Amino acid sequence: MAHSHPDIGNWFEMIDSGQLFEVVALDDLHRTVEIQYLDGTLDELDMEQWQSLPLATAAPPEDANIAYGMTAREHSPSSSDATLPDQQNPLDYLEGESFSGTDESP
Repeated sequence: MAHSHPDIGNWFEMIDSGQLFEVVALDDLHRTVEIQYLDGTLDELDMEQWQSLPLATAAPPEDANIAYGMTAREHSPSSSDATLPDQQNPLDYLEGESFSGTDESP
């Protein structure tokens, strides 16, 4: 089956399942392609697998950045309805562990 070359940033659809994914990395030395599905799941395929998959090129989904935890609107500085107040640091919205003894003020 003839495929487009897996260039980083290109989107494809698995014809049999309808899953969309983006090519996020290529390893020419090991001949592998790393892909990321919309839910953020990463997968690695060797070039032989890539060539045998039933794929079709696809347009990026409307919210292609959802796998990274932010919507495209939140990424866009020109968005008319900004979701983060100017006074707050965007890092405040990241989840993570807090440890006693840090210099964070309560």
